Formats: sequence, structure tokens, C-alpha cells
Amino acid sequence: MQIEHGSSDRHVAAGPDDLRVVLDAFRHIVRELRVSSRAAEARVGLSAAQLFALHRLAEGQALSLGELAERTFTHQSSVSVVVRRLAERRLVAKRVSRADGRRVELTLTPAGRALLRRAPAAAQERLITALSRLSVPERHRLARSLSRVVREMGADGQVAAMFFEDPDERVGGV
Repeated sequence: MQIEHGSSDRHVAAGPDDLRVVLDAFRHIVRELRVSSRAAEARVGLSAAQLFALHRLAEGQALSLGELAERTFTHQSSVSVVVRRLAERRLVAKRVSRADGRRVELTLTPAGRALLRRAPAAAQERLITALSRLSVPERHRLARSLSRVVREMGADGQVAAMFFEDPDERVGGV
């Protein structure tokens, strides 16, 4: 059986082996992310997204919500729910910047740093490292192809939540 897909006047035949390889790759990636999320939950009581955000905050100086969104490669509305949960657990502190009163800065608390010392690595880091090892043209083709798949599925009209975070809980902000 062959499935045809492509633009209106250009059809590319894809064999079932191609589809299986692509779906298996997605399955492996999602499984790694899910297993990592469960391990983080069991070990330190955080979701994979929360752990990933903590790791990114631990990399340096205080970050704004927008800067953290950039460092986690996600939308600001998605990361805001994660930060809110971390702040509620007193793992992240929010304070107004001394240099710019309009800027809210996020930093790890001592409890956040202590938790990170015993936390597992975030699978998102391995995924980002693997993607970074692709050549720029390969990443560009992958980005275009995956964006098209998302459009074809009709899933492009929504903000992508961080892995394994409930997108319906993004209401309310930081």
C-alpha cells in the first residue's frame, strides 16, 4: 500500500516503511520524554517541563519570563504556568528588577537549587542537543516538514504547551 501526499500538482509516493520509520521516531522521542517526566515526578515531584525550566534558570543570572521562554524554546504563555507552579512551591522567586522597574526577574531559590542537585537530567536537554547536532539545512528541512505535518493535522492554531503540561491551565499568567 502506498500513500500519496504533497502539494496539489506534486505528489510524492511514500511507502509504508517510510511512514513506519517516521512514526517510530516520534514514538521513541515521545517515550523518552514521557519516561523522563515520570522519573522527575517520582524523584523530585516535578513535571519534566518544571524540571527543564529549573535547569534553564540555573544556567546564569536572573531571567525575565520572555527570556526563559526563549531558553526553553517555547511560548511565553506556556512557560508562565510552569513558573507559577514553581513559584507556588517556592523553588523560583519573582522580583522586580532594580535596573528596570517594569521587568520581573526569575531566580532559583535555595530550595530550587537544592532540588536540582538531586534531580535527574531533563530529556528535553538531550533532544535539544540531538537537534543541535543536525546541520543547519537539516534542521531547516525538519522544521519545515514538521510545521507542515502540524498544519495538515489542523493543529497549528494553538500555542504549543511545554511537554506534558496541560495547555488548558495556561490561563492567568505569572
